[in-house]
Amino acid sequence: MLLEGKKILIMGIRNKWSIAFGIAKSAYENGAQLIFTYVGEENKGKVEELIAEFKGSKAYVLDDASKDELVKEVFTKIKEENGKIDGLVHAIAHANTEDLHRDFVYTSKEGFLHACDVSSYSFVLATRIAKEIDLLKEKASLVTLTYHGSTKVIDSYNVMGVAKAALEASVRYLAENFGRDQIRVNAISAGPIKTLSAKGIKDFGSILTVIEEKAPLHKNVTTIQIGNVATFLLSSMSDSITGQIVYADNGYNIMGV
Repeated sequence: MLLEGKKILIMGIRNKWSIAFGIAKSAYENGAQLIFTYVGEENKGKVEELIAEFKGSKAYVLDDASKDELVKEVFTKIKEENGKIDGLVHAIAHANTEDLHRDFVYTSKEGFLHACDVSSYSFVLATRIAKEIDLLKEKASLVTLTYHGSTKVIDSYNVMGVAKAALEASVRYLAENFGRDQIRVNAISAGPIKTLSAKGIKDFGSILTVIEEKAPLHKNVTTIQIGNVATFLLSSMSDSITGQIVYADNGYNIMGV
């Protein structure tokens, strides 16, 4: 198994339809011990039920992954109770609904900063705090999630596309920084999936249809497929890969029209 004995922290678990859950399932089936963060103490019961199939896993509430003091508090507790980790998966993103439903030019300053704070800066912060408190083992792997809307205009993706573009640039700079410690940083650009977050994108169903028609493999990806790519990136099998945006979209990104 690719992750036998490895401790993997997955930030942003929400429900069984989420990409984070697909990553958790693949990592667990490949031998990983899982640690999760989630939003809202009121969701504790739901999250514990959600991750019950991952025997021995633990979950910690982290209400705002873009707040320095909150991340440090939770990461310190995670280290105290679990020791160092071998991998970190950042599956956190959010933009205000109104900023997704109107033309990008009308994005408010508040909405712009919010999307970038939660969707991009939170990854930079997580990696920095992990480094500062010595949470990461030697040769750890850090993985985040992005989308094709970072490089191409996707209707209703708007400010999230800008935030993801910032995230992808951050991956490259972080890869250079962490490479000195033999720690790798990569992102997965997943094809569109019917997640709770995707509901905020107008006419999302039509995007899925286009993928089936245009992608070389003529189908949409699943959360498990994305999970398998994450497992590979978290494992020593990918120990020469860093600073990359790995597309897992059945080839759609290579198509012109």
